[in-house]
Amino acid sequence: MRLVAVVVAECMLLSVLAVLVLTLAHTTKLRSAVVGSICIAGNIMMYAAPLAVMKLVIKTRSVEYMPFLLSLFAFLNGVLWTTYALIRFDPFMLAPNGVGTLFTLVQLVLYATFYRSTKRIMAERKAQGEVGLAEKSNPGTNNVGHV
Repeated sequence: MRLVAVVVAECMLLSVLAVLVLTLAHTTKLRSAVVGSICIAGNIMMYAAPLAVMKLVIKTRSVEYMPFLLSLFAFLNGVLWTTYALIRFDPFMLAPNGVGTLFTLVQLVLYATFYRSTKRIMAERKAQGEVGLAEKSNPGTNNVGHV
């Protein structure tokens, strides 16, 4: 139900934005600047969303809650869009994707830094009979008898 509410709110926000831009911004250049600025903010927020997880990774010295493939492909996506933006020199694409590339590069560096300690921590938990979130969500492991 919460997801439906978020999607409806997002659609309403997009509709209001479209009406406001089409009625208040009278030139194509101004419309592009307004919509481009809003897209920049949204794109940077998307790339910055994992910052809370990065704080948890530093605090726990474990990358258990930061999926590697998500970080890797977000980095590759940022690099490709940044390269394309540099070729065309489009600041609306360059700014958020350049910042996003840096954010995801930091994620990959954190992953490389704390990967070994994560394996050690998870092995210690397993030896003590504890099950972390990663083991609970992995259907390939047998968690019978673990709490």
